[in-house]
Amino acid sequence: MINNDILRRLVYIFDLNDLSTLKIFTLSNKTIEHSLFSRIVKREDDENFELCSNEILNHFLDGLIILKRGLPESKVIPKSSTTLNNNIILRKIKIALTFKDADILACLKLVDFKVGKSELSALFRKKDHKHYKVCGDQFLRNFLLGLSKTLRP
Repeated sequence: MINNDILRRLVYIFDLNDLSTLKIFTLSNKTIEHSLFSRIVKREDDENFELCSNEILNHFLDGLIILKRGLPESKVIPKSSTTLNNNIILRKIKIALTFKDADILACLKLVDFKVGKSELSALFRKKDHKHYKVCGDQFLRNFLLGLSKTLRP
């Protein structure tokens, strides 16, 4: 899954307009021009389409966490990492929504995507853990679909 698709789906899931989406970026100390944002959320076949970088998606996810959970106790906004993969995206969405494993499993059940609790916990382990599992595009896609059915019934 490309970052643009993930961002588009999250904007839809949380029913965000352009202004509120741009405000989410500012929560994580990132200012994005409206013109850049509109190019990022365009479909791939549009001539004005522009790829969404890991940095931009990371700032959006960090801003979403701050929007949903508030600033950390230290009142310091953590610096966004440039490293991004499906496991990190899934973890950040889980943190933003204060989801437990059962909530994620419920979202996946809505789209008939069967996964066990142990398989799910493997996605949240550290990369060097022996039971770490890479979160595939299909898993993330199904989770986002289930999340949209949960939050936008």
